[in-house]
Amino acid sequence: MTNLWSTALRLFLWMILLTGVIYPLIITGIAQLFFYERANGDFLISQDKIVGAKLIAQKFTDNKYFWPRPSSVDYNPLPSGGSNLGPTSAALKKAVGERKEVIAKAAGNSNSAIPSELLYASGSGLDPHISPKAAYFQIDRIIKARSLDPQKGKKDLTELIDKNTEKRLLDIIGKPCVNVLLLNQALDESLNKQKK
Repeated sequence: MTNLWSTALRLFLWMILLTGVIYPLIITGIAQLFFYERANGDFLISQDKIVGAKLIAQKFTDNKYFWPRPSSVDYNPLPSGGSNLGPTSAALKKAVGERKEVIAKAAGNSNSAIPSELLYASGSGLDPHISPKAAYFQIDRIIKARSLDPQKGKKDLTELIDKNTEKRLLDIIGKPCVNVLLLNQALDESLNKQKK
């Protein structure tokens, strides 16, 4: 019986060492060697300051910027997750109704078809991407908020969205999408260039 306990204790200590120390160190080493930026947060730096992370949605509410998907955790990465509200939930219906009002008012058209990802949060609550359709939907609001020429602004913003659209992986996996943080940074940079 003593032999069984000592074997079990040695196995337990070996598994702690293997799964708690050796394996994490190997995986961390591989990530640091081959995926350095992503393993360290994929931060976006502008003028020597971190302005956000490419993999986590940022909260943009100003009409001068593209808005991301709503977040059930208010864009806080620590308690990330969905709201767990089902399709029959009165709370979800109320939240979506309120978002619809805000978006329709900002767009200046209460009858326009709002893309669903601007109304519903993602499963993580932190998805940094929207569809190109959701980005195009926001063009008129941004033109108005930034007092841009309607024709030129529409053309420039459409080109900006197209330029920042991430294509499908191998043309078969996923859907085209736009990272909102990168799109807003490109928007600021392009407008700053035009002013010079």
